[in-house]
Amino acid sequence: MLAIRLQRRGRKNDPSFRIVVLEKARSPKAGNPLEVVGSYHPKTKHTVIDGDKVKFWISKGAQVSGTLNNLLVTKGIIQGKKVNVLGKKTPIKKDEPAKEEAKTEAPAEAPAAE
Repeated sequence: MLAIRLQRRGRKNDPSFRIVVLEKARSPKAGNPLEVVGSYHPKTKHTVIDGDKVKFWISKGAQVSGTLNNLLVTKGIIQGKKVNVLGKKTPIKKDEPAKEEAKTEAPAEAPAAE
């Protein structure tokens, strides 16, 4: 099975990633990838992705890693929802607006009680 994932390149404390297609059972650094379809530099947010090649490999059955899936959705190359790539013990926070409403209501009630 094929996988499209990030392959770390660059120096210590200065990461850069290649977006590569390779066998899923292999380590990202092991051997030569089948194809390099882009690059990503997280510090500068500079991203170069060949969308046609990515769609071609997905149509051939390649699986996209979670982090790369979120990046492709953000860039508009593929359609769909983002995937939770955090650990299972770290849930996605969906109740943030409700907490903000509770904070705004609490100070308004305190002066009325005095």
